[in-house]
Amino acid sequence: MILNLKRSKQDDVNNTVLKVLAEIEEKAEKDLLPSIGPIKGKIIEDVIKDHKPKKVLEIGTLHGYSAILIANTILGYIYGKEYFDIDFKSTEPILISVEKDEKLATIARNNIENSRLSKLIQVINGDAIEEIPKLKSKFSMIFLDATKSEYLKYLQLVEEYGLLNKRAVVVADNVIMYENEMKDYLDYVRYSGKYISRTTKTTLEFTKNVRDALEVSINVVL
Repeated sequence: MILNLKRSKQDDVNNTVLKVLAEIEEKAEKDLLPSIGPIKGKIIEDVIKDHKPKKVLEIGTLHGYSAILIANTILGYIYGKEYFDIDFKSTEPILISVEKDEKLATIARNNIENSRLSKLIQVINGDAIEEIPKLKSKFSMIFLDATKSEYLKYLQLVEEYGLLNKRAVVVADNVIMYENEMKDYLDYVRYSGKYISRTTKTTLEFTKNVRDALEVSINVVL
């Protein structure tokens, strides 16, 4: 990946990203959308800081909040703050996000364009079960935030098609809110021996006392 970058607009680009994230947060809170929000966002930022992924697959885009946050965090923590002033003339995406709903994919693309990260984030409109086998990249981070009962299918497809790097980190949202729907997934990452997994408890986005959690799992065998 070749980045042709300058540093002078660092603050301008970062401020643009933060402005777009704030706008998505405001709409999500008003319309009760399941965007991850700033509290879970901080947990994901910490995961990125600890594990330094350079290529991310996201399943479930919604309005693009998490895609923008993840890509922006990677630019800051992994490539250095100088990469915030962006002239992407020869760049491949650092994040691929798959969204089944066409309307949501369009909204997400518009938000990503407004954030000035559109050349680093690719949104694919399609069913992840069908789209994952078409992917060619290997990923060092997976973020799952789509149909809860299909989390295990998503992960096993990524494994089957050789898309997961060893020591890749897999983050799954809503593991308390939808624990029953993803029991097979949680059993797999906790007890299969392929992952070292931990549960990071938090609250449901835009609530103060509704319990939820993220499952953070590190691949140890591929």
